[in-house]
Amino acid sequence: MIAHPSRRSIAFALASAPLVLGPLTKGTARAAGRVRLVALGDSLTAGYGLPRADGFVVRLQEALRAEGYDVEVIDAGVSGDTTDMGLARFDWSVPADAQGVIVELGANDALRGLPPSEARRNLDAIVARATARGQKVLVAGMLAPRNLGDAYAADFDSIFAEVATAHGALLHPFFLDGVAMHPDLTLPDGLHPNAAGVKVIVAGILPKVRELIARISS
Repeated sequence: MIAHPSRRSIAFALASAPLVLGPLTKGTARAAGRVRLVALGDSLTAGYGLPRADGFVVRLQEALRAEGYDVEVIDAGVSGDTTDMGLARFDWSVPADAQGVIVELGANDALRGLPPSEARRNLDAIVARATARGQKVLVAGMLAPRNLGDAYAADFDSIFAEVATAHGALLHPFFLDGVAMHPDLTLPDGLHPNAAGVKVIVAGILPKVRELIARISS
């Protein structure tokens, strides 16, 4: 799981084109063939502290299928992973036949104060590896703890847009948008989303996932 800093650190940490494919009929979605997406991430995608049915991957798949998409979302989230750990397990965590990858990594790098340059290098390598396979990528961004200083925050926060732009990937700027700093949407640790928080996260990222599927289908 994500390393647990002090309450103060948590509070600071959580401060805050392509064709968009609209909802398909179920028949149309099936006719196009099932789309396989992988969520490569840490405890935020792994559903830390929640029943499996309330986790991000299950809720995202449910939301997409409710709109008529014939999609499978594979859980490749490992609690505690940093970007270098995600890169190290990429080949066996992300099936080669998956058409799309949602990359949600970096929170643990920031909470541990690791150099942003390392996170940038690792994320760049992950996206490059997926792109080389022909997989479409959606990069989910994160914000750094503000108690690490303005310079660190500015350097870290910019990583995700820079990596996405460099590889022509899609970007969801902040994975915890709408959940950060809302105690009613997090577990008692003040960091991980609760079941209600996961629903907010899914609703926020859903438009970009639709774009991801559109790119796969084009």
